[in-house]
Amino acid sequence: MPARPIWKGAISFGLVTVPVALEPATESHNVSFRQVHLADGGRVRYRKTCEIDGQELREDQIGKGYELTKDNVVLITDEDLDGMPLPTAKAIEIVAFVDSSSVDATQYGAGAYYLAADGPVAAKPYVLLRKALERTEKAAVAKFALRGRERLGILRPVGDALLLQGLHWGDEIRSPAELVPPDTDLTEEEVDRALALMETMSTDHLEDLGEQLTDHYTDALIEVINAKAEHRTPALAEGEEAPAAQVVDLMAALEASVAKAREDRGEGPTTPGTVHAMPKKKAAAKNVPAKKASAKKTTGRRKSA
Repeated sequence: MPARPIWKGAISFGLVTVPVALEPATESHNVSFRQVHLADGGRVRYRKTCEIDGQELREDQIGKGYELTKDNVVLITDEDLDGMPLPTAKAIEIVAFVDSSSVDATQYGAGAYYLAADGPVAAKPYVLLRKALERTEKAAVAKFALRGRERLGILRPVGDALLLQGLHWGDEIRSPAELVPPDTDLTEEEVDRALALMETMSTDHLEDLGEQLTDHYTDALIEVINAKAEHRTPALAEGEEAPAAQVVDLMAALEASVAKAREDRGEGPTTPGTVHAMPKKKAAAKNVPAKKASAKKTTGRRKSA
């Protein structure tokens, strides 16, 4: 079932315009819990009240306000926002084309939306833009206004459709400098073993990982809910228990990981490397439903890529 559009406007591509409707590209499958009173299970509700007269308010009685001072609040209506002198208010303005790889991965994460051609007249320019992006293997940098603010995004083809991925503005991204670990010595042999492990674990497509992309946590959570509703013990999860961490050196851990990865892929066991004991450190001074309990889920769901 198609999602309900959350925004309608047009892509501005030079002098070309493409009427489009914006729809969410993802959906949530999270298990939701209600807050309840532990004594009797009654639902805990939050009521919106005015702090001046104590009156409980309906949604249509609540608006937006910007607090200049404690006693001076400027009321802002939807009409005020719709009338903003902003070129992106009703348009997705393409400002440049870039290689997708040039976008820092930390900038992603501000929403993902499908763009649907809005009406028959939009079909030809929509397909034209999509084909141009496919042929050049470029992505479009775009600015658009949504939910009370101007946003930055990357527009790219996905199959026969266009996907708009929101980006964080540059000043919203923290510098990682303070998180960088201190300088450390690595041998070329250790780097080579790490590359061998990466090669062994590499795959061409996320879909090739199959059941490894199953959301086991949600499966287990629903089993706990259903078991408690049915007054039984939750079924044990399949699979081996993770082994306890062993104190070995980095090279030994890499060699063992490569061997296990090859064995898991059916390539057969390899000659194990020598496990080196970690050097002992000098002793240091010690410092004094699912929404309904009856809901069933028999198969795992796979996460979106």
